Amino acid sequence: MNIQAHKIGETEIAEVISDKLVIQNTEDALDLMGDIYYQGFDKIILHLENITADFFDLKNKMAGEILQKFSNYRISLAIVGDFSGFASNSLRDFIYESNKGRQVNFVASVDEALSALTK
Repeated sequence: MNIQAHKIGETEIAEVISDKLVIQNTEDALDLMGDIYYQGFDKIILHLENITADFFDLKNKMAGEILQKFSNYRISLAIVGDFSGFASNSLRDFIYESNKGRQVNFVASVDEALSALTK
């Protein structure tokens, strides 16, 4: 796993670059937050392919648990990917509602992530 730093104005954002799963469970998310925060970042970009598919199955409540941790610790998150392949209406609604706020955004590109995290 590598961290690509993006600086926009005074805002510093950490983009996680990895060819492996970075988040497989809630503990992985907490470890990532701690690692990123220790490096001086409080905004993170993650890519869809670095998050376990279980995250996107809302029935198991993993997404809610993980995103609540990001919210509790005031770490902003943008998840980059193509979410159109998910058939779940509940997930689409979840993404829609998340994108209304500032804490967690689901976006199609890194540029959109940077924009969402610097609002």
